[in-house]
Amino acid sequence: MSNSPNPHDDLEGDLSEDLFESAPFDLLRTPVIGPLFRWRHSRTVLAFPLLLVSLAMILHGLLGPTISPKNLATVLTWVHFRGALVLVILIAGNFFCMACPFMLVRNVMRRFIHPRFNWPRHLRSKWIAVALFALILFTYELFGLWSSPWLTAWIITGYFLAVLAIDGLFKHATFCKFLCPIGQFNFIASTVSPLEVAVRDHEVCSGCHTKDCIRGRRAHGSDLVVLQRGCELALFLPEKVGNMDCTFCLDCVHACPHDNVGILSRPPATELMTDPRRSGVGYFSRRKDIAALALLFCFGALLNAFAMVSPAYTVETWLSHVLHIQSQGSILALLFTAFLVIEPAMLLGGAAWMTREWAGVTRAWLPLVLRYAYALVPLGFGMWLAHYGFHFFTGLYTIVPVTQNVFASLGWPILGEPRWMLVGLPKYVVEPLEIGFLLLGLAGSLFITWHLAEEDAGPRRVQAFAPWAAVCVLLFLASIWLMTQPMDMRATMMGG
Repeated sequence: MSNSPNPHDDLEGDLSEDLFESAPFDLLRTPVIGPLFRWRHSRTVLAFPLLLVSLAMILHGLLGPTISPKNLATVLTWVHFRGALVLVILIAGNFFCMACPFMLVRNVMRRFIHPRFNWPRHLRSKWIAVALFALILFTYELFGLWSSPWLTAWIITGYFLAVLAIDGLFKHATFCKFLCPIGQFNFIASTVSPLEVAVRDHEVCSGCHTKDCIRGRRAHGSDLVVLQRGCELALFLPEKVGNMDCTFCLDCVHACPHDNVGILSRPPATELMTDPRRSGVGYFSRRKDIAALALLFCFGALLNAFAMVSPAYTVETWLSHVLHIQSQGSILALLFTAFLVIEPAMLLGGAAWMTREWAGVTRAWLPLVLRYAYALVPLGFGMWLAHYGFHFFTGLYTIVPVTQNVFASLGWPILGEPRWMLVGLPKYVVEPLEIGFLLLGLAGSLFITWHLAEEDAGPRRVQAFAPWAAVCVLLFLASIWLMTQPMDMRATMMGG
């Protein structure tokens, strides 16, 4: 993440060559899955079932039981969707964006309504999405969304309406790139995924003059008739690096006339160690908004878990008594400010100061903070995995009785009587997985931090590494403590 674009541009390729002596694995060249994803209509086929599920969640959330463990909207959203999302990103990549039901509805709309405007240049950053991400975390706690099928259903509905409104007015994939908080979560999390959409052979691209992967494939003799659109997120494949901003839509795969785009394996988190110029993204070291997203991703993971353990209620009560504040919103605002602003500023600011003093690193304070902020992404992802994985695995079977109840309430008890005692895996099975996820995150963050320290300080790399390693270990210990506290079993029969 150097300010210079040249010295380390080839590092990612060097690391890939070290870890993959032979050609990387290509998902598009596997049986069954490969032909499915290469099919032009694959995204529609994948998104359609999720669209039906989304509509069922909305209807059941608005019209079904008000008890959250018995409602599709709350059980699927807050137990199953979140857990499945992070597990798929860990194992493969951003495949939930690929199958996004919101984009299916948006694509249908664009057959009749063609957007006329370009997104304002001064808004082409992640700042609005960062604010929306934080707002979702805040409203989740303030309104107890896990316990309200009605509010959950309206959030899903609002998402559909927002996509239709924004992408009905503005060209390209404006909502995905600049606004969608779920998408930003997926983008930053998938930087540690083992797969990415990438060029198979750069020499083929160097001889390509049509640039269909970005421009789209046009009808012969007419530039106005687009047979297959190119990348709507402005990622030019030969210059694309990593998974940031990539929705795995595979438009580039379908547009490339040379069949030169695949879903390739790569060393996870490699893109967090390097700072080449990335098509559609630029230099990570110059993107304060993406660095802020990385920090929100990490510290938001701890805050989201903290709000669900018993000590959080003790802290809220103490603050209310000491400050004479009765408003829950004001108390939460104080906690969010402490966790998401003050704590990161103190930890990273202190580590940057010590790096400059101990290791003699001459990089300015803010660029140093931006540089090492990305190293915390694996730690944050480990916490999201541990937290969401806990709810997913301990509530794994809850979808069975909820679905049984849906059919029974419609007068079709074809699945039998609801078995409400079906919940999930026992805690003694899930807890080792949580610890494993957290250790995986710590190892990833320490590895990236060591690599950055080597670049920055050379022979004094230990002095440069120590402050940031201390931050990583401190956050890891906080995560371990959080996951060992009694946690609300939200949206299940064990916790309401």
